[in-house]
Amino acid sequence: MTSVSVITPSGKGGTDVELPGEIFEAGVNIPLMHQVVVAQEAAARQGTHATKTRGMVRGGGKKPYRQKGTGRARQGSLRAPQYAGGGVVHGPVPRSYKQRTPKKMKAAALRGALSDRMSHGRIAVVSAFVDGEEPSTKGALTVLRTAVGVAGPRLTRPVLVVVSAEDELTRKSLRNAAGVRVLDSGQLNTYDVLASDHVVFTQAALGEFVVRATGEELAVAEPAAKPARKSAAKPKKASADKADEASAEPADSAGEPADSAGEPADGADEPTASVADEPTADADELADDAAGEAAKPAKAATSRAKKPKEEQE
Repeated sequence: MTSVSVITPSGKGGTDVELPGEIFEAGVNIPLMHQVVVAQEAAARQGTHATKTRGMVRGGGKKPYRQKGTGRARQGSLRAPQYAGGGVVHGPVPRSYKQRTPKKMKAAALRGALSDRMSHGRIAVVSAFVDGEEPSTKGALTVLRTAVGVAGPRLTRPVLVVVSAEDELTRKSLRNAAGVRVLDSGQLNTYDVLASDHVVFTQAALGEFVVRATGEELAVAEPAAKPARKSAAKPKKASADKADEASAEPADSAGEPADSAGEPADGADEPTASVADEPTADADELADDAAGEAAKPAKAATSRAKKPKEEQE
């Protein structure tokens, strides 16, 4: 099965529909399609042509001249075929040109024609041609050009538009468009498909045609989940974990200085007492040492506080 994106009048992305392979991926039998097309064109002939024979033409009841004695060929009527104004010999008469074509042959030829257009990428599906309830030829042609892929203001090749039986809005919008033929889904045939370069279905008409041809509902493909959301969720979770770890580490490290700071708090008096006992220390030097010890971390203060105690021992 082949998926085709449904085009919307607003231009935004629509859903995807899956085209059945038994219809749009069938074998292309050219002689079969030729036979079906010839039979279809023959059946379209009225067959009302007719001519008048010598017995139908008015006049000619009198013998032109006598039978013998003139030296000329005998004649019985002036309305004979060899005379001007006479009847026609073996002329056309009303008849029917219909050829017997089995339904299976018609269905196989239509599948082959649609498969040929699908193989060249000339099958499109539209959700609707017009937004609202009023017909709009301009809006419908804009959507049609987008579906066909024509950049210019006019369609350069013939296009077949297949609509549902109840879609009068699309019919009124495209009935006067040049190069566009609008058909009901039940009237889709091999000749019109081959006579058009592109075939554009409305989603409703495609559903009706698939149900009629296969007996199954049209499969609508669900849009795939975007991977961007998953990738965006992972970094947030990782950053949250890192934030928790970062917030936990300072708490533990903060506890260590608190304990270590508690130790010098008890022994802080010892270095001050030992410094006070030394008579050779100047007041300025003591002030500088005290300021330096206050500026350094707690561990450094602890190590310096322990050294005098060890020296005293």
